[in-house]
Amino acid sequence: MKIAMVSPYDFAWPGGVNAHVSQLSDELRRRGHEVTVIAPQTPLDPPDKCGARDNFIPMGRSVPLSAGGSTARVTLAWWLWPRVRQLMDRERFDLVHVHEPLAPLLPLMFLQHSNAVNVGTFHAFSDGQQLYRWSRFALKTWHRRLHGRIAVSEAARSFVAPHFPHRAYRVIPNGIDFQRFADASPLPDSGDEKRNVVFVGRKDERKGLRYLLEAFGLLLQERNDLRLTIVGPGEPDRACASLLDAMDGVGSEAVRLVGAVSDKDLPRYYASADVFCSPATGGESFGIVLLEAMAAGAPVVASDIDGYRDVVTHERNGLLVLPREPAAIAGAIASVIDNPDLARRLSAAGKQVAQRHRWQRVASEVEDYYQHCMEEANHGGNAR
Repeated sequence: MKIAMVSPYDFAWPGGVNAHVSQLSDELRRRGHEVTVIAPQTPLDPPDKCGARDNFIPMGRSVPLSAGGSTARVTLAWWLWPRVRQLMDRERFDLVHVHEPLAPLLPLMFLQHSNAVNVGTFHAFSDGQQLYRWSRFALKTWHRRLHGRIAVSEAARSFVAPHFPHRAYRVIPNGIDFQRFADASPLPDSGDEKRNVVFVGRKDERKGLRYLLEAFGLLLQERNDLRLTIVGPGEPDRACASLLDAMDGVGSEAVRLVGAVSDKDLPRYYASADVFCSPATGGESFGIVLLEAMAAGAPVVASDIDGYRDVVTHERNGLLVLPREPAAIAGAIASVIDNPDLARRLSAAGKQVAQRHRWQRVASEVEDYYQHCMEEANHGGNAR
């Protein structure tokens, strides 16, 4: 099958959707499909940062748009319209898989010019409903061009479905390269006397780093056996920077700002964690970082929010705490560190959950859904 895999987001910037696109494409190629990834690309930044290789077509420059406490880098270049049409006429894809199909502007262009079977994956979730409430009438024409609709979680499905009713959504979760994380070795310095708390993610407001720093400050008032490692791109905002300055006097090894790391090194940070903590405040449709940490054997402490509840069951394969509550975060971290039996139980159960999300299994579900959509399209209908 010849597949166009379209992302609205700049492929030079790391993110959950682009990781999903890249890894799903790799697995589908291993199954014999011809997959071309198409996405915006920032000039001077090679797309191989996100795993794209020869089968990648850059399409437009991106601009940063702020939404929901995060930043989305999408293209707003209307001049791409004829270029997309020419590409579609030339390549004659069997199936166009558009991620965030109603996001500006690249997905809409591909849906407009596609004569193939069109499948959309909805990744987003927000605690508010303004996005689709304001735009659903303008977008309903493009939404009708989808033959099939995938949501990565129940949270993502519940976010989009009320605004475009009378359509079916197949819930197929995100996948992970399970073995890459399960086989990772801890970093050399992780075996000292310090217990390691690890955070992985952008420093966007909704990722909640501020509340983890406040929680860690509370823990440092009572103990000196902890180290917090912060992995991810970007600089701390003003609130986080103030908290980091306040902790400077506790010891230079108390907090480590690592910055962005390579795909090769990332699993080792998870494997070094005595506790992995993701204190996001909301707006998460899924918990890829939670699954990656679980695959590496790290016990997980995470916010009790939509999206994360699709991955973590409290006290079974992780601990869920109220968002924006530093005392609750600190208490959960201390519970895991001070209770080895709990840590081992959460780690073992987490690995089982992560294994169920390996790409081999997820890609099989996607492949089956492609076939279903093509059969339905041959009969002139949308997938049910």
